[in-house]
Amino acid sequence: MFKNIEELVSQAQNSGKKIYEIMIEQEMDETEKSREEIMENMSHQYQIMKDAVKQGVSGVTSRSGMTGMDAKKLYEYQNGRKESVDSVFASAVCYAVATNEVNASMGVICATPTAGSCGVLPGVLIALQEKYKLSDEDIIPYLFTAGAVGYVIANNACIAGATGGCQAEVGSASAMSAAAAVEMSGGTPGQAADAMAIALTNMLGLSCDPVAGLVEVPCIMRNAAGASNALTAAWMAMAGVKSRIPWDEVIEAMYQIGLSMPSALRETATGGLAATPTGKRWRKEILGDTHGEHTNSETKP
Repeated sequence: MFKNIEELVSQAQNSGKKIYEIMIEQEMDETEKSREEIMENMSHQYQIMKDAVKQGVSGVTSRSGMTGMDAKKLYEYQNGRKESVDSVFASAVCYAVATNEVNASMGVICATPTAGSCGVLPGVLIALQEKYKLSDEDIIPYLFTAGAVGYVIANNACIAGATGGCQAEVGSASAMSAAAAVEMSGGTPGQAADAMAIALTNMLGLSCDPVAGLVEVPCIMRNAAGASNALTAAWMAMAGVKSRIPWDEVIEAMYQIGLSMPSALRETATGGLAATPTGKRWRKEILGDTHGEHTNSETKP
Protein backbone atom coordinates (compact mmCIF):
# COMPACT_ATOMS: atom_id res chain seq x y z
CA MET A 1 0.00 0.00 0.00
CA PHE A 2 1.30 3.46 -0.88
CA LYS A 3 -0.07 6.77 0.29
CA ASN A 4 2.02 9.25 -1.65
CA ILE A 5 4.35 9.48 -4.64
CA GLU A 6 7.46 9.08 -2.49
CA GLU A 7 6.21 5.73 -1.17
CA LEU A 8 5.12 4.65 -4.65
CA VAL A 9 8.52 5.36 -6.18
CA SER A 10 10.35 3.76 -3.24
CA GLN A 11 8.31 0.58 -3.53
CA ALA A 12 8.94 0.41 -7.27
CA GLN A 13 12.67 1.02 -6.89
CA ASN A 14 13.13 -1.40 -4.00
CA SER A 15 11.25 -4.18 -5.76
CA GLY A 16 12.66 -3.51 -9.21
CA LYS A 17 9.13 -3.24 -10.55
CA LYS A 18 7.39 -0.72 -12.76
CA ILE A 19 4.89 1.66 -11.18
CA TYR A 20 2.09 -0.09 -13.01
CA GLU A 21 2.97 -3.39 -11.34
CA ILE A 22 2.71 -1.77 -7.91
CA MET A 23 -0.69 -0.38 -8.83
CA ILE A 24 -1.98 -3.66 -10.24
CA GLU A 25 -0.94 -5.47 -7.07
CA GLN A 26 -2.70 -2.85 -4.94
CA GLU A 27 -5.85 -3.24 -7.05
CA MET A 28 -5.73 -6.97 -6.53
CA ASP A 29 -5.45 -6.51 -2.77
CA GLU A 30 -8.21 -3.90 -2.51
CA THR A 31 -10.74 -5.50 -4.88
CA GLU A 32 -9.86 -9.16 -4.22
CA LYS A 33 -10.03 -9.72 -7.97
CA SER A 34 -7.56 -11.69 -10.02
CA ARG A 35 -4.96 -10.05 -12.21
CA GLU A 36 -6.81 -11.33 -15.25
CA GLU A 37 -10.07 -9.69 -14.13
CA ILE A 38 -8.38 -6.38 -13.44
CA MET A 39 -6.57 -6.36 -16.78
CA GLU A 40 -9.76 -7.30 -18.61
CA ASN A 41 -11.63 -4.43 -16.99
CA MET A 42 -8.90 -1.97 -17.92
CA SER A 43 -8.90 -3.31 -21.45
CA HIS A 44 -12.62 -2.52 -21.60
CA GLN A 45 -11.96 1.02 -20.37
CA TYR A 46 -9.30 1.54 -23.00
CA GLN A 47 -11.66 0.41 -25.73
CA ILE A 48 -14.14 3.05 -24.56
CA MET A 49 -11.37 5.65 -24.89
CA LYS A 50 -10.50 4.52 -28.40
CA ASP A 51 -14.14 4.47 -29.46
CA ALA A 52 -14.62 8.01 -28.20
CA VAL A 53 -11.60 9.23 -30.18
CA LYS A 54 -12.90 7.54 -33.33
CA GLN A 55 -16.31 9.09 -32.87
CA GLY A 56 -14.90 12.50 -32.07
CA VAL A 57 -12.63 12.82 -35.11
CA SER A 58 -15.54 11.89 -37.36
CA GLY A 59 -17.33 15.01 -36.12
CA VAL A 60 -19.76 15.56 -33.25
CA THR A 61 -21.63 18.60 -31.94
CA SER A 62 -22.69 19.31 -28.39
CA ARG A 63 -26.34 19.47 -27.39
CA SER A 64 -25.98 23.17 -26.65
CA GLY A 65 -24.50 23.93 -30.06
CA MET A 66 -21.72 25.87 -28.40
CA THR A 67 -18.97 23.42 -29.36
CA GLY A 68 -18.20 20.62 -31.77
CA MET A 69 -16.45 19.61 -35.00
CA ASP A 70 -13.06 20.98 -33.90
CA ALA A 71 -11.48 17.53 -33.61
CA LYS A 72 -12.56 16.79 -37.17
CA LYS A 73 -10.93 20.04 -38.32
CA LEU A 74 -7.71 19.18 -36.49
CA TYR A 75 -7.68 15.63 -37.88
CA GLU A 76 -8.22 16.76 -41.46
CA TYR A 77 -5.73 19.61 -41.14
CA GLN A 78 -2.99 17.34 -39.84
CA ASN A 79 -3.60 14.62 -42.43
CA GLY A 80 -3.74 17.15 -45.25
CA ARG A 81 -0.41 18.82 -44.55
CA LYS A 82 2.72 17.87 -46.49
CA GLU A 83 4.93 19.05 -43.66
CA SER A 84 3.29 18.45 -40.32
CA VAL A 85 4.22 19.16 -36.76
CA ASP A 86 5.38 16.27 -34.60
CA SER A 87 2.84 13.51 -35.17
CA VAL A 88 2.56 12.51 -31.52
CA PHE A 89 1.97 16.08 -30.41
CA ALA A 90 -0.58 16.79 -33.15
CA SER A 91 -2.44 13.53 -32.64
CA ALA A 92 -2.50 13.87 -28.86
CA VAL A 93 -4.04 17.34 -29.14
CA CYS A 94 -6.57 16.17 -31.73
CA TYR A 95 -7.60 13.08 -29.78
CA ALA A 96 -7.90 14.99 -26.52
CA VAL A 97 -10.30 17.41 -28.19
CA ALA A 98 -12.16 14.53 -29.86
CA THR A 99 -12.77 12.74 -26.57
CA ASN A 100 -13.95 15.84 -24.76
CA GLU A 101 -16.24 16.77 -27.65
CA VAL A 102 -17.83 13.34 -27.36
CA ASN A 103 -18.36 14.03 -23.67
CA ALA A 104 -20.01 17.38 -24.51
CA SER A 105 -22.27 15.63 -27.03
CA MET A 106 -23.45 13.24 -24.30
CA GLY A 107 -21.47 10.33 -25.70
CA VAL A 108 -19.75 7.56 -23.76
CA ILE A 109 -16.33 8.40 -22.32
CA CYS A 110 -14.05 7.15 -19.55
CA ALA A 111 -13.48 9.70 -16.79
CA THR A 112 -9.70 10.03 -16.39
CA PRO A 113 -9.89 11.19 -13.68
CA THR A 114 -13.04 13.25 -14.41
CA ALA A 115 -15.39 13.73 -17.34
CA GLY A 116 -14.16 17.28 -17.75
CA SER A 117 -10.58 16.04 -18.19
CA CYS A 118 -11.41 12.83 -20.04
CA GLY A 119 -9.46 13.68 -23.19
CA VAL A 120 -5.93 14.11 -21.87
CA LEU A 121 -4.92 10.53 -21.10
CA PRO A 122 -6.53 8.93 -24.18
CA GLY A 123 -5.01 11.65 -26.34
CA VAL A 124 -1.49 10.98 -25.10
CA LEU A 125 -1.61 7.19 -24.98
CA ILE A 126 -3.40 6.62 -28.28
CA ALA A 127 -1.04 9.03 -30.04
CA LEU A 128 1.96 7.15 -28.65
CA GLN A 129 0.39 3.82 -29.56
CA GLU A 130 -0.01 4.89 -33.17
CA LYS A 131 3.47 6.40 -33.39
CA TYR A 132 5.23 3.28 -32.15
CA LYS A 133 2.73 0.78 -33.61
CA LEU A 134 1.94 -0.84 -30.27
CA SER A 135 -0.89 -3.25 -29.51
CA ASP A 136 -3.61 -2.55 -26.95
CA GLU A 137 -1.95 -5.11 -24.70
CA ASP A 138 1.24 -3.06 -24.85
CA ILE A 139 -0.59 0.09 -23.77
CA ILE A 140 -2.96 -1.14 -21.06
CA PRO A 141 -0.34 -1.53 -18.28
CA TYR A 142 0.46 2.17 -18.48
CA LEU A 143 -3.12 3.05 -17.70
CA PHE A 144 -2.27 1.67 -14.27
CA THR A 145 0.75 3.98 -14.11
CA ALA A 146 -1.61 6.88 -14.69
CA GLY A 147 -4.05 5.38 -12.20
CA ALA A 148 -1.40 5.25 -9.48
CA VAL A 149 -0.73 8.96 -9.87
CA GLY A 150 -4.44 9.74 -9.93
CA TYR A 151 -4.94 7.63 -6.83
CA VAL A 152 -2.37 9.65 -4.90
CA ILE A 153 -3.69 13.01 -6.06
CA ALA A 154 -7.29 12.10 -5.30
CA ASN A 155 -6.43 10.92 -1.80
CA ASN A 156 -4.01 13.71 -0.89
CA ALA A 157 -5.49 16.68 -2.74
CA CYS A 158 -8.46 16.81 -5.11
CA ILE A 159 -9.52 16.04 -8.66
CA ALA A 160 -12.78 18.01 -8.80
CA GLY A 161 -13.03 21.45 -10.34
CA ALA A 162 -15.58 22.45 -7.73
CA THR A 163 -12.96 21.82 -5.05
CA GLY A 164 -9.71 22.89 -6.65
CA GLY A 165 -10.36 24.52 -10.01
CA CYS A 166 -9.36 23.14 -13.39
CA GLN A 167 -5.83 22.53 -12.09
CA ALA A 168 -7.39 19.67 -10.14
CA GLU A 169 -9.03 18.20 -13.24
CA VAL A 170 -6.96 18.85 -16.35
CA GLY A 171 -3.88 19.39 -14.20
CA SER A 172 -4.26 15.98 -12.57
CA ALA A 173 -5.01 14.32 -15.91
CA SER A 174 -1.91 15.91 -17.41
CA ALA A 175 0.22 14.71 -14.49
CA MET A 176 -1.18 11.19 -14.84
CA SER A 177 -0.51 11.18 -18.58
CA ALA A 178 3.04 12.48 -18.20
CA ALA A 179 3.96 9.70 -15.79
CA ALA A 180 2.41 7.07 -18.06
CA ALA A 181 4.26 8.44 -21.10
CA VAL A 182 7.58 8.30 -19.28
CA GLU A 183 7.15 4.75 -18.08
CA MET A 184 5.99 3.71 -21.55
CA SER A 185 9.18 5.23 -22.94
CA GLY A 186 11.34 3.16 -20.59
CA GLY A 187 11.85 5.83 -17.96
CA THR A 188 12.51 5.08 -14.30
CA PRO A 189 9.93 5.46 -11.51
CA GLY A 190 11.74 8.61 -10.41
CA GLN A 191 11.57 10.08 -13.90
CA ALA A 192 7.86 9.28 -14.07
CA ALA A 193 7.37 11.10 -10.78
CA ASP A 194 9.36 14.09 -12.02
CA ALA A 195 7.21 14.22 -15.15
CA MET A 196 4.11 14.12 -12.97
CA ALA A 197 5.37 17.01 -10.84
CA ILE A 198 6.49 19.11 -13.83
CA ALA A 199 3.16 18.65 -15.58
CA LEU A 200 1.17 19.55 -12.49
CA THR A 201 3.44 22.51 -11.73
CA ASN A 202 2.74 23.91 -15.19
CA MET A 203 -0.99 23.96 -14.52
CA LEU A 204 -1.10 25.30 -10.97
CA GLY A 205 -3.67 28.03 -10.49
CA LEU A 206 -5.82 27.07 -13.50
CA SER A 207 -9.39 28.15 -12.78
CA CYS A 208 -12.57 26.23 -13.52
CA ASP A 209 -14.84 28.74 -15.25
CA PRO A 210 -17.18 26.81 -17.60
CA VAL A 211 -19.33 29.03 -19.78
CA ALA A 212 -23.02 28.50 -19.01
CA GLY A 213 -21.94 25.89 -16.48
CA LEU A 214 -21.37 23.34 -19.25
CA VAL A 215 -18.26 21.21 -19.69
CA GLU A 216 -17.47 22.72 -23.06
CA VAL A 217 -15.82 26.16 -23.07
CA PRO A 218 -12.97 26.35 -22.14
CA CYS A 219 -12.84 22.73 -20.97
CA ILE A 220 -12.37 21.12 -24.38
CA MET A 221 -9.41 23.28 -25.38
CA ARG A 222 -7.86 22.86 -21.96
CA ASN A 223 -7.81 19.11 -22.56
CA ALA A 224 -5.69 19.83 -25.63
CA ALA A 225 -3.38 21.95 -23.49
CA GLY A 226 -3.22 19.21 -20.87
CA ALA A 227 -2.14 16.64 -23.48
CA SER A 228 0.59 18.86 -24.92
CA ASN A 229 1.75 19.75 -21.41
CA ALA A 230 1.99 16.07 -20.49
CA LEU A 231 4.19 15.32 -23.48
CA THR A 232 6.38 18.33 -22.70
CA ALA A 233 6.82 17.23 -19.08
CA ALA A 234 7.55 13.64 -20.13
CA TRP A 235 10.19 14.77 -22.64
CA MET A 236 11.86 16.98 -20.03
CA ALA A 237 11.91 14.20 -17.41
CA MET A 238 13.32 11.67 -19.88
CA ALA A 239 16.12 14.15 -20.63
CA GLY A 240 17.02 14.18 -16.94
CA VAL A 241 15.25 17.37 -15.91
CA LYS A 242 13.98 17.11 -12.34
CA SER A 243 11.21 18.87 -10.48
CA ARG A 244 12.84 21.44 -8.20
CA ILE A 245 9.97 21.02 -5.73
CA PRO A 246 9.52 17.50 -4.28
CA TRP A 247 6.78 15.48 -5.92
CA ASP A 248 4.34 15.35 -3.03
CA GLU A 249 4.89 18.99 -2.17
CA VAL A 250 3.68 19.90 -5.66
CA ILE A 251 0.47 17.96 -5.04
CA GLU A 252 0.01 19.68 -1.69
CA ALA A 253 0.59 23.07 -3.32
CA MET A 254 -2.13 22.33 -5.86
CA TYR A 255 -4.51 21.47 -3.04
CA GLN A 256 -3.74 24.65 -1.10
CA ILE A 257 -4.09 26.80 -4.22
CA GLY A 258 -7.48 25.23 -4.84
CA LEU A 259 -8.63 26.01 -1.32
CA SER A 260 -7.58 29.64 -1.72
CA MET A 261 -9.47 30.14 -4.99
CA PRO A 262 -12.66 32.24 -4.80
CA SER A 263 -15.81 30.23 -5.45
CA ALA A 264 -16.31 32.13 -8.71
CA LEU A 265 -13.34 30.21 -10.13
CA ARG A 266 -14.39 26.77 -8.92
CA GLU A 267 -16.98 25.45 -11.36
CA THR A 268 -19.75 27.89 -10.38
CA ALA A 269 -19.79 29.60 -13.81
CA THR A 270 -19.83 33.01 -12.13
CA GLY A 271 -16.27 34.12 -12.84
CA GLY A 272 -13.50 34.02 -15.41
CA LEU A 273 -14.58 33.31 -18.99
CA ALA A 274 -18.10 32.48 -17.83
CA ALA A 275 -18.50 36.07 -16.60
CA THR A 276 -17.42 37.74 -19.85
CA PRO A 277 -20.12 39.45 -21.94
CA THR A 278 -20.00 36.59 -24.44
CA GLY A 279 -20.09 34.02 -21.66
CA LYS A 280 -23.20 35.66 -20.22
CA ARG A 281 -24.81 35.79 -23.67
CA TRP A 282 -24.20 32.08 -24.18
CA ARG A 283 -25.73 31.35 -20.79
CA LYS A 284 -28.84 33.36 -21.61
CA GLU A 285 -29.23 31.75 -25.05
CA ILE A 286 -28.64 28.19 -23.82
CA LEU A 287 -30.27 28.26 -20.40
CA GLY A 288 -32.68 31.12 -20.83
CA ASP A 289 -31.60 32.98 -17.71
CA THR A 290 -29.35 35.83 -16.69
CA HIS A 291 -27.87 34.23 -13.56
CA GLY A 292 -24.45 35.67 -12.82
CA GLU A 293 -24.96 38.67 -15.12
CA HIS A 294 -23.69 41.05 -12.47
CA THR A 295 -20.96 38.85 -11.02
CA ASN A 296 -17.26 38.82 -11.78
CA SER A 297 -14.11 36.95 -10.85
CA GLU A 298 -14.06 38.69 -7.47
CA THR A 299 -17.35 37.15 -6.37
CA LYS A 300 -17.04 35.67 -2.87
CA PRO A 301 -18.87 32.65 -1.42
